[in-house]
Amino acid sequence: MIAKSKEIFQHLNKRRSLRFFSDKTFPAEVIENLVMSASTAPSGANKQPWTFCVVSSPELKRQIRFAAEVEERISYESRMSEDWKQDLKPFATDWQKPFLEIAPYLIIVFKRAYEFEVGGKKHQNYCVNESVGLACGFLLTAIHKLGLVALTHTPSPMDFLTKIINRPANERPFLLIPVGYPADDATVPDIQRKKKEDVLVWYK
Repeated sequence: MIAKSKEIFQHLNKRRSLRFFSDKTFPAEVIENLVMSASTAPSGANKQPWTFCVVSSPELKRQIRFAAEVEERISYESRMSEDWKQDLKPFATDWQKPFLEIAPYLIIVFKRAYEFEVGGKKHQNYCVNESVGLACGFLLTAIHKLGLVALTHTPSPMDFLTKIINRPANERPFLLIPVGYPADDATVPDIQRKKKEDVLVWYK
């Protein structure tokens, strides 16, 4: 068990967020299986308050990229603090997001604040952010396990996603995740994860 747990850690420790994607595609069924893996996550009162929208249409991806870059440019120019921009320097990122068009699939995760019952009455969902966050963790783990790469992209605000793909009023964008193979010349920043003593506290 100790050896197996170490193997799991070593595998997941290789996962990195990537901004440089290949346009090489793969079967849509793969994405469907990844989404269904994510949907096995626990959720408040088992309400499963999530919708995973997969975009492969080049035209829709182009629209999403354009709208995301509009928001990102405003953020970099006026919304983000100097500390925030300084913290982003190691990632060499800016408002331009070509990966939104290059990656073969975009998974847009929506959180469902409530459901509509018969007659149109609203029924609240519970622990929505926590539940959808868990499902996204499952999704990223499954993507990595398969040898693919992803990026958790969070342009803010993200309301444009609701409009572009015409989602209902009870859904709010949570994460925009491009998924695919890494580009041949892909790079990742030289960063380190926290050490065990910085993240683990024992009470024996």
